[in-house]
Amino acid sequence: MADVKYDVLGIGNALFDVLVRTDEAFLARHGMTKGGMSLIDEARAAAIYKDMGPATEVSGGSAANTIVGIGSLGAHAAYVGKVKDDQIGKLYVHDIRAAGVAFNTPAAKHGPATGCSYILVTGDGERTMNTYLGAAQDLSPADIDPAEIASAGIVYLEGYLWDPKNAKDAFVKAAKIAHDAKRKVALTLSDSFCVDRYRDEFLSLMRDGTVDIVFANESELHSLYMTSDFDTALKQLRNDVNLGVVTRSEKGCVVVSPGDAVAAPAFPVRQVVDTTGAGDLFAAGFLFGLARNLAYKQCGELGALAAAEVIQHIGARPQVSLKELAQQRGLTV
Repeated sequence: MADVKYDVLGIGNALFDVLVRTDEAFLARHGMTKGGMSLIDEARAAAIYKDMGPATEVSGGSAANTIVGIGSLGAHAAYVGKVKDDQIGKLYVHDIRAAGVAFNTPAAKHGPATGCSYILVTGDGERTMNTYLGAAQDLSPADIDPAEIASAGIVYLEGYLWDPKNAKDAFVKAAKIAHDAKRKVALTLSDSFCVDRYRDEFLSLMRDGTVDIVFANESELHSLYMTSDFDTALKQLRNDVNLGVVTRSEKGCVVVSPGDAVAAPAFPVRQVVDTTGAGDLFAAGFLFGLARNLAYKQCGELGALAAAEVIQHIGARPQVSLKELAQQRGLTV
């Protein structure tokens, strides 16, 4: 469409990632559930940080990682998220703009600090997240610019946004503006623990048409439909949403729509270093393909390529140009 300014606009919790390699004993000592995401307060954040070893610190946030990935593939992308006007907030703004992403959300002058996610990566590459939302939870409907939302071909929302009440209202406002402008709305379920908290609300968003496209991994899908049978869950997903995209780690992905089901393989990797951002970057590749009107299998292949790049190093954002990587692999970009 000629009036599309951004291929994809993402809305999410703007968080600074603090990543550290650790062991199972650290998780046990702090009462963490391996592989999940827990919301924590400032005091627990301080306690975890104090006990962590040397860390890698980098801008993050699920939807932001996806949007940076989309920009790396060569698309026009924008992001909406709340930081505070503090040192980390300024660094966050710099990083996302330096990645070529439009970011115009005003920073908070008062209130809690810029949010941080403390990510513990064990030897098997699994990540365990402890998130202090901070300023991110103050994203509100006032931060949603109708003209900006309406100018995006696809609006992408993260399930984590459903935790703070203000952000939830911003989410719904953005979806309505997008649909009024005849745009598509995508949602990633984010985390099975997130699905456990908001299962009925997520299903309502899907069934009432608030979202058109849903991204999930296997555990999130099983949690959503409370079944351990993959085929049963997939059938229900197919009935509930216009387009469902399910990632299956090394088994690749399955894409379902009311009239079709397509599978795409995973990309082989030398070594899994850190799974942080795997789903985020898969969504980046898939949404890029969707914005370019590629076939679902090609979208899945681009998603798999982006995910494979990010899990082979620490951190949830690409370290090379995904556009060049895709071209080297013969994928349409």
